[in-house]
Amino acid sequence: MTAPIMTERRVSIIGAMLVAIGPVSMALYTPAMTELVRHFGSTESVIKLTLTLYFGGFACAQLVAGPLSDALGRRPVTIAFMGLYCVASLAAMLSPSVEVLMGARFVQGIGASVGVAISRALVRDLFTDDQSSRIMNLIGIILALGPALAPSIGGLMLPLFGWRSIFLLMTAFGIGIIAVVIFALKETVVPDRSRLNFPALGRTYKMLLTNKHFISASLVMGGALGAIYAQATFLPFILMNEVGLSPAQFGVSMLAQSGSFFAASLICRKLMGRYGANALVAPGLVFVALGSIGTLTLLMWSPSFLHVMIPVGVYSFGIAFVMPAMSTAALAPFGRAAGAAASLLGFIQMGSGLLVGSLGALMGNAVIAMGTLIPIMGATACLSFVWYRKLGPAVAKPLPDQVQGQRGPLTAQSTPVTAPDK
Repeated sequence: MTAPIMTERRVSIIGAMLVAIGPVSMALYTPAMTELVRHFGSTESVIKLTLTLYFGGFACAQLVAGPLSDALGRRPVTIAFMGLYCVASLAAMLSPSVEVLMGARFVQGIGASVGVAISRALVRDLFTDDQSSRIMNLIGIILALGPALAPSIGGLMLPLFGWRSIFLLMTAFGIGIIAVVIFALKETVVPDRSRLNFPALGRTYKMLLTNKHFISASLVMGGALGAIYAQATFLPFILMNEVGLSPAQFGVSMLAQSGSFFAASLICRKLMGRYGANALVAPGLVFVALGSIGTLTLLMWSPSFLHVMIPVGVYSFGIAFVMPAMSTAALAPFGRAAGAAASLLGFIQMGSGLLVGSLGALMGNAVIAMGTLIPIMGATACLSFVWYRKLGPAVAKPLPDQVQGQRGPLTAQSTPVTAPDK
């Protein structure tokens, strides 16, 4: 028996840092959105578009980042994308107009997209089953700390140093992650440039999209976790414009969301040892359903701080129970294309947030948008889990261009290199 080249703890910490860069970049930015409306003499709809473009780059680029890492290796692809993120962050900081800011945010999303795809692929490269779910849970615990603190940090930095300082801090985060990748992340796949075959990549994605286990598990994740990203386009305008919070107060108020997720992740970690990760999904979706019902009441009564944030906190509490098992379930049958599967899972997850956030922007009224669209996402997660359960156990699937154990041009076996972690 050989041990993985990296321990659970190291993979969890590195994975959490990679996953967190996307939500942190979003959470740091949201307190500044109302200030940016005033600074550029723009409108709420245009500033919302800067967040939508970030989501667009973040969601779509994952479809490229994961397969690139299958072919070129996890480390070089991560460094390249994070370098792009740092350049875009500096461009956003120096933006002379809202148009430049919009472009910089789109490119920033492309750079940040590598985090979700690579972190899940790393876990799938080295671990499976309950061990994988345990790491996903620990990633969730660490991940909760960044978005929990980021709005508060952004809200406090805004009056002290101005909105440009927020993007300077993002640049520092990106440089820090590049340093961690260089000095702490070991390569987990054997690079094979012959896998840069786009027709084969298309066939791999077609195979994933026609796999009912993958789609049902991904829709559970999209409806549950995707709501976090959709809410980011609604909450700043509801809490600051409708409820009347200042940017600093808004930042602190977001602890109700991330703090709830963090507490649930700790509870989930205890329960996983006794009941297993799969048994916790259904209870988690009960909380998602309750949070959805609470959010639906925004259509009936005027928003207040508690009226908005209690349902948001309940919804987030449920997500922590859903994420470990369903992330593992979506990727489990696809070890030979872990990067592609992780990328498509991330695209569905973030893409659902992008779609719902864009629909909300078209609706114009943030309160009506949140009260209508977030409950739909919760219902999607619950119904998709019912579908997933009806399908029964998933089995490993052969990939396109794979014939009797021979490696195809894109989907060759991503064999983890194993050795003691020193």
